[in-house]
Amino acid sequence: MERSWFSRHIAIILLVLAAVLAGGYWFGPWRTAEKKPDYRTEILVKGKLTTSISANGTLNPVVLVNVGTQISGVVNKLNVDFNDRVTKGQILAEIDPSLINAQLEQSQANLANTQASLKLAQLNAQRSYGLYAQDYIAKSELDQSVQALAVAKALVDAAEGLLKRDKTNRGYTIIKSPVSGVVVSRSVDIGQTVAASFTTPTLFTIAKDLKTMQIDTSVAEADVGGVRKAQAVNFSVDAYPDRVFTGAVRRIRLDSTVLQNVVTYDVVIDVSNPDEILLPGMTAFVNIVIEERGDSLKLPLAALKFRPVGSVANKSAKTVYRLEKGAAVAIPVELGINDGKYAEVIGGALQAGDALILENSNAKPSAEKTAADKQNFRIKAF
Repeated sequence: MERSWFSRHIAIILLVLAAVLAGGYWFGPWRTAEKKPDYRTEILVKGKLTTSISANGTLNPVVLVNVGTQISGVVNKLNVDFNDRVTKGQILAEIDPSLINAQLEQSQANLANTQASLKLAQLNAQRSYGLYAQDYIAKSELDQSVQALAVAKALVDAAEGLLKRDKTNRGYTIIKSPVSGVVVSRSVDIGQTVAASFTTPTLFTIAKDLKTMQIDTSVAEADVGGVRKAQAVNFSVDAYPDRVFTGAVRRIRLDSTVLQNVVTYDVVIDVSNPDEILLPGMTAFVNIVIEERGDSLKLPLAALKFRPVGSVANKSAKTVYRLEKGAAVAIPVELGINDGKYAEVIGGALQAGDALILENSNAKPSAEKTAADKQNFRIKAF
């Protein structure tokens, strides 16, 4: 009897302890803390905001001159090399003039021959005029003398033209620089034969001035509408990754290019290069400044994505949530330009110093996000 009474009391005590433990779990402070939202916020500040277009381009000299030759021959002398600075009229190279000199001597001899024939024709014409005046010859003989004189004059003119051509060609054997600048490339060596039968071969490429350069960049048709002349440009190059260079838009060329069904336009950007550290051919990573605000209220775009649990999203209006005394308060806003991370606040009740909610760290992920995470896991595992 005493054993059964003791067993009943032990069972009752165990039930009471179980009830106390269960109540403590469900209503304890850790359950309350688990349900309380843990908001991640960002303080609104004022600052500079810039909207820009990104593109890639190539640095080129503003004036790039290809120096060639109009005659064929063997290169006898080579006076300049890569990166040499040259002045206008400086001799760059010389082509063997032997053949040209032979042609020149032949043209001089031909001219002397035609000039002698001209003198004879002039004497015959004078004699014919005298004989015709005395009725010793017929009019037809006089006409023949006059015609022979005209032919002799034409032959002299032709010989003088050939002589002038050969003198000009002899001048072409000396290759001179048409501008002052820097030799960017050299495509010929001593002893090499250059042939100018159908096209003019390029012997040297000279950049007129490397202190002023340009960037030729391709901008997609979706972005080119915002590009205007004289807009500021910031760019960088791989050679100096920690340095930002500046420039300005000079021209939007109307000739478009279609590549993989994408229409692009060549935007030419002027660049100052006083130290000549920017070299032709470098790839430039360009940001064309479309709009800029000096002191605007910067709203993080991530705040537009936050919605408290149970709220209904209004797609027709932009709303953010401000943290007030631990609660999320909806604030409608009007936005201006954005740089991809922050947007300009142009209307609404927000002020600098407000804490905007970006996310609730304790919120359970949505079904869509969970499904997406699972899909990404399967892709990575595969």
